[in-house]
Amino acid sequence: MAVVLLAGPLARAGRQVQVVSPDKRIRFTLDVAPEGIAYDVAAYGRPVIGGGRLGFEFDSGAFSRRLQVGRVERRRIDETYRLIVGKTSEARACANEARIPLVEREAPFRRIDLVVRVFDEGVGFRYEFPEQAGWSAYTMYDELTTFDPAGDPLVLALPLPSYTSTHEGLYTEARYAALPENQLFDMPATFDFGDGLFAAVTEAAVRDYAGMYLCREEGRLAGKLSPLPGRGRVKVVADSLPHRTPWRTVLIGRSEGDLIESDLLTHLNDPCAFDDTSWIAPCKTTFTWWNGNVVPDLDFSPGNNFETNKYYIDFAARHGIDLHGIYGYAETPWYYDDGFNFGWPGPHADATRPIPCLQMERIADYARGKGVGLHLWVHWKALYERLDEAMALYERWGVRGMMVDFMDRDDQEMIRIQERILRAAGRHRIFIQFHGASKPSGLHRTYPNEFTREGTLNYEVCKWARQVTPDHDVSIPFARMLAGAADYHLGGFRAVRRADFEPHYVNPTVVGTRCHMLAMYVVLENYLGSLCDNPMAYEGAPGFEFLTAVPQTWDRTHVAAARLNRYVAVARRSGEEWYLGAITNREARELEIDLGFLGEGRYRAEMWLDESDPEADPNRLVRRVSTVGRGDRLVLPLAADGGAAVRFVPER
Repeated sequence: MAVVLLAGPLARAGRQVQVVSPDKRIRFTLDVAPEGIAYDVAAYGRPVIGGGRLGFEFDSGAFSRRLQVGRVERRRIDETYRLIVGKTSEARACANEARIPLVEREAPFRRIDLVVRVFDEGVGFRYEFPEQAGWSAYTMYDELTTFDPAGDPLVLALPLPSYTSTHEGLYTEARYAALPENQLFDMPATFDFGDGLFAAVTEAAVRDYAGMYLCREEGRLAGKLSPLPGRGRVKVVADSLPHRTPWRTVLIGRSEGDLIESDLLTHLNDPCAFDDTSWIAPCKTTFTWWNGNVVPDLDFSPGNNFETNKYYIDFAARHGIDLHGIYGYAETPWYYDDGFNFGWPGPHADATRPIPCLQMERIADYARGKGVGLHLWVHWKALYERLDEAMALYERWGVRGMMVDFMDRDDQEMIRIQERILRAAGRHRIFIQFHGASKPSGLHRTYPNEFTREGTLNYEVCKWARQVTPDHDVSIPFARMLAGAADYHLGGFRAVRRADFEPHYVNPTVVGTRCHMLAMYVVLENYLGSLCDNPMAYEGAPGFEFLTAVPQTWDRTHVAAARLNRYVAVARRSGEEWYLGAITNREARELEIDLGFLGEGRYRAEMWLDESDPEADPNRLVRRVSTVGRGDRLVLPLAADGGAAVRFVPER
């Protein structure tokens, strides 16, 4: 850690403070003037954010004008850390930091520190509220931060109807000036400034605070905090100081791939909170709710019963699938609920009381004997009311992971609830998959048992709507996935052409080729791989061998080719092997992949490629094998709505 450098004595009312990245290519400039505080971000000699505003509205009055800058503390950060789950196993955070005290010139003389870190890959800043005389708590009505992009960049963002949302929808691609005013947009939002300059705005380390959205107002891109339920204007309450906000982050790169590869969000999160992480292992699971608990036409019926679960446990054991997921049957949970209404439990729901016909103890014993763990779905409210009791019971059953569902909020109260669930799960060696939840914020560095979050329109929608297509799939890596792992309900193995697609609640089909689906397991960041279809769809099917082989965590991530909202090819290394997934939208294309990311020596390249006939069954594929090295280029033909998957195995 570098030596702390101190600025001069208490400064005059107007002041400019600059912080630059270690490579000098990114610059953050803070301007403090009597009329207010503002900031600019520039990169590679070009403006990215111009005249962004800072400040707050408290019940005790605004904090934005007539401020002076206290003594600025600077330091250099150079830290290498390991990620238990992540797009890389080891990350290096290098940044220049400035702590800039902002002090009111008039009573009550409140002080808020603006902490700025500038990395070679972007900027993070947050507000910290130190202990101080005369101000020991606060009620916040608004945070006044804005993120005003320079010029008129192309924007990729997700419009939302309200703060209470599943964060699911189709992305808007438009010029910034054409975005509607007073429309909420989810973070991250991605900006293409042209001529090789890209940025994305999101937040990191969202803890004990409200989640933030974006809204274009009077030409500004304002941050909007999710309000506390039933509290009117109140967004955040701090009962004591010190307190701090999440990091407001601007990822910056010369290509779309730079944004996808960035570890900026984990750089800005705290180190791992667990002393023992030996039990944390990314894995794959069945997810029978998606297909409808489909079973063969044998001597038992699908449902909340032992035989249905035994059938899926046997399938998982045959193919080395780590976990079997238990949801229930149709919309009936596996536990007692006296009034479940798709989204809200009954008044006496009890997530420690399995439905008797399920025979949960018998299922747990059978799965244990087969070497298969359990993965339980539960409504967050039914769980939270008996949190530690439920977690202790699940641990005894052999539950390794949980899908916690229907949160649909990211106000301060819900953010606190989610962290308490992660802590309780950690005490009982259980990982968490947040469903019906807001975006991630890099918290998997601190709580590596947070494996994934939904917060995106995904293949579950194929059960009842037509919205999810390869065009939508391609949007995800360039926007939602920049925030972190995305639960996407992968594994639909019955693909149809767009014109033939019809929603089916049981045994749903998907749009896009089989190879498009295989590639998604590599393209998307996700530490809980789901195999959502039924065993009959998988066993003996071309490409199933790729699903059983592909890892769920990675040592390195490299974007081999990308064009915003059109196509992407992502390569990831696990141990000595590399995997590559490439997907395209409705347009067929060829991608030429530079294999310079491979290690020394030659590799056996096992390729799963689209059938060349565009009118062929989209489930058909071609498997090829060749020998390649890092000096070679690989040409991947992608059909319309197609993809390609490649496994690179070192030759001995």
